[in-house]
Amino acid sequence: MKPLLIVSIVLCSFQFALAQDQSNLPKRDINKNELSLNPLNIIAFGALDVGYERVLNNNSTIGFDLFYRLADRDDDDSFDSDDIFEKEIAFTTKFKYFFGDRVARGFYVEGFGMLSSGEDEKFIDVFDTQGNFIRVDEIEEDFTDFALGFGVGGKFVARNGFLIDIGFGIGRNLFNNDAPEIIIRPNLYIGYRF
Repeated sequence: MKPLLIVSIVLCSFQFALAQDQSNLPKRDINKNELSLNPLNIIAFGALDVGYERVLNNNSTIGFDLFYRLADRDDDDSFDSDDIFEKEIAFTTKFKYFFGDRVARGFYVEGFGMLSSGEDEKFIDVFDTQGNFIRVDEIEEDFTDFALGFGVGGKFVARNGFLIDIGFGIGRNLFNNDAPEIIIRPNLYIGYRF
């Protein structure tokens, strides 16, 4: 009985000695969930762009973004956001790999997949019955497509958990000929790690 008690005490002391004291670590290194919002898309393009990420380990995260254009299309605007974002709604999944020894912060590369839907402008030539050119018409075609792409950026997380994520991504739509061939993802997310 006495040797069993001694072994138990020794094992428990090793457990307490080897356990990490997380009380002095900042929130950003303990918490694993992030919610963020892209204010650039709200202000400049009238689109809601929110994101969620989960920290998998010190060097990687996985997450998703939801993009929804709130502003109506208006042909009288002097600035046409359709030239930048043809998509009206998009769901993007992403995986980020971070460089360095910090917990899911600093510079990263990402791979993403985006399912998007919207309208793309096309120009068609109009001919008469003899084959003579008459004019060029602009038409809008609805599309839904899936894109794969990659991006680079930096995530900077304050000790209390507030974060800013700045990045740029580019990808290619894969299946629909009516969709834009190339997509871009300018990112400026402000959020909180909890």
